[in-house]
Amino acid sequence: MKPLRLPPRFGLADVAILCLVGGVIATVVAFAREFEAPFVQAIQIDLRPTALPWYTLYSLSRGVVALVISYLFALGFGWAAARSRMAERLLLPMLDILQSIPVLGFLPGLVLGLMSLFPTRNVGLELAAIVMIFTAQAWNLALSFYSSLKSLPQPLRDACKVAGWPPGRTFRELEVPAGAQGLVWNGMLSMAGGWFFLMVNEAFRLGDHDYRLPGIGSYMSVALDQGNVRAMALAIGAMVAMIVCVDQLLWRPLVVWVEKFRLDETPGGGPRPSSWVLEFLRHAHLPRHAARYQQRAYRSARRATRTLELPFRAVGPVLVRAPRLALEHPLARKIGTALLVMALAAGAAWGAWHLWLLLGQLKWTDWGALLAAAALTFVRVMGSVILSTAWALPAGVFVGRSPRVARTLQPVIQVVASFPAPMLFPLVILLFERIGVGLGLGAVALMVLAGQWYILFNVISAIAAIPQQLKDASAAFRLPRWSRWRALYLPAALPALITGWVTAAGGAWNGSIVAEYIEAGGRLRITRGLGSLISEATAHANFPLLAGGIALMSLVVVSWNRLVWRSMMGWAQARFGLEQ
Repeated sequence: MKPLRLPPRFGLADVAILCLVGGVIATVVAFAREFEAPFVQAIQIDLRPTALPWYTLYSLSRGVVALVISYLFALGFGWAAARSRMAERLLLPMLDILQSIPVLGFLPGLVLGLMSLFPTRNVGLELAAIVMIFTAQAWNLALSFYSSLKSLPQPLRDACKVAGWPPGRTFRELEVPAGAQGLVWNGMLSMAGGWFFLMVNEAFRLGDHDYRLPGIGSYMSVALDQGNVRAMALAIGAMVAMIVCVDQLLWRPLVVWVEKFRLDETPGGGPRPSSWVLEFLRHAHLPRHAARYQQRAYRSARRATRTLELPFRAVGPVLVRAPRLALEHPLARKIGTALLVMALAAGAAWGAWHLWLLLGQLKWTDWGALLAAAALTFVRVMGSVILSTAWALPAGVFVGRSPRVARTLQPVIQVVASFPAPMLFPLVILLFERIGVGLGLGAVALMVLAGQWYILFNVISAIAAIPQQLKDASAAFRLPRWSRWRALYLPAALPALITGWVTAAGGAWNGSIVAEYIEAGGRLRITRGLGSLISEATAHANFPLLAGGIALMSLVVVSWNRLVWRSMMGWAQARFGLEQ
């Protein structure tokens, strides 16, 4: 084997790759040490600027780990729900319920359970924070991949069967590439959703216990508690820098890369997306040389272990093919699906029984307070959806109808939308107090910050997808501006607008937890509502009231989605769908 040598043209791109790899290794080592650190309740958060870069990397590491888990969950969920009608009937309603549960519905039990498993180390608290970020990321990705599999053209599946591909190869080479674009674009929204409750996940209070993890969310939380304006500004700047770096170093290259998996070759109405990072890295020689060295090492290892190949060739096919053949057998697949359904049903029944025991401790006066609080929060949620639509609909039409404006503004909008709105909530509340607006109305504005981007992105995507022939026809007939809006833009945007309303309302319901119960300037501010009731029950460790608030919020969200939003979605697609 020849000795390793540096490539002859070792340029700037190669240096950048080495620095990036070194930085990733250092971050992984530091984060692993934080996992194994002794557990200390209410650790001291250092507000000096020198500590902020490490805190930012810790928060980024939790978000990336949660995103990887979310992608694995999305692939498994989407495949199971798309391949089995029985699993589909069970998993989709379960997902609908899970995504309606607010973050505080998972956090108390998760923290207490994991802390009991790891009482002396930080592992339990770190895992709880990662799982909580996962609950804000996974559902969107799972539905995206499921939708991609359900809409996959049947001739492509038939071609895979004719070619004799096993299910594993079909999954790797057809189903995952077909859903790649949706997974990347929804991954951006999911990661933004994971940042939303960053302060709650890293600085969590349950009764008399104060659980904190080093991170940018806990840094901002302590800065708000102390009224340290300088530290608040530094935290906001660090968060913006992190979002911009992730967008440019991760998402932009992925958006360009997944373009090769498009199922159609029709032009998209503008130039293909580009990434300066991808173009820069394509000049690097180090990856090609590393691949060459890897192949050489693999061939050397094969030669060294050739004497062991004969026994493995006799036993290997049986060990590898037997489980695959068993899974491909119809009876085995039915038994496996039935066992999975039974396990999920048993888990759901166990959870429902314990929920019933908690709800049984509530009195009629508690239920009256819950219903009145839910009515107030419902009014605020609907008001935030109306206010968000008032500006996001015209702005989305303006951006979506012009490819040039979309190319200029969409990256900026994506970065701004990724910023966690709760980090701005205290500043907005202090501003409202100066102009005489109370938290009762101010909470509506905070909910607007939580849900407005879902409406904007859905409208932009719908307007950008209008066929060019319809745009040319409206220009040829010289339709006035209002007639063009009424006959083209509004009908085309309505199905996506309703989708935006669904997700914006869900974001507002979750945002009510921090919008109605917020600490700013060293003083706690509360307005009556279901979100504040859930937050207050968590702060006082009132588990029956917490369970009642979460159950009622989930019931309202799921019922409204199924009775109102779904009916409106079906009507809009039948009446205004472009395929009609």
